[in-house]
Amino acid sequence: MTRIPEKDRDILEQAIYLPMILTVLERDMQVIEKSLLKLKKPYLELVEETIKVVQREFSEVKRYMNQNNLKVEKLKQDDAFTMYLFLYKGYEEQHNYFNPRIRNKVQELMTYYLFKRHLNRN
Repeated sequence: MTRIPEKDRDILEQAIYLPMILTVLERDMQVIEKSLLKLKKPYLELVEETIKVVQREFSEVKRYMNQNNLKVEKLKQDDAFTMYLFLYKGYEEQHNYFNPRIRNKVQELMTYYLFKRHLNRN
């Protein structure tokens, strides 16, 4: 049984996923720049703007974590699972994540940041 409220656990998970999204987007920028695409600029602008949005959200997550004494650390990783240590107001909890679940969540969040967040404005 976890002592961490759902809202704070979601923040801790964001601290896992958002840096992964940034890594993927930065690699994608390099691929786009080296690609044979005729018009690269629109793709680069989309990815750059998405990186800025994700960076802003990640800085908000870090600020919240600092203010509320939350930390997350990667403990170990194998082919199937990654274990994280969540530090919550003096409590320590270990959480195991199935690697395909992490990949799927990062993919879902990338779809949101690249596309669906624009739909939510309307």
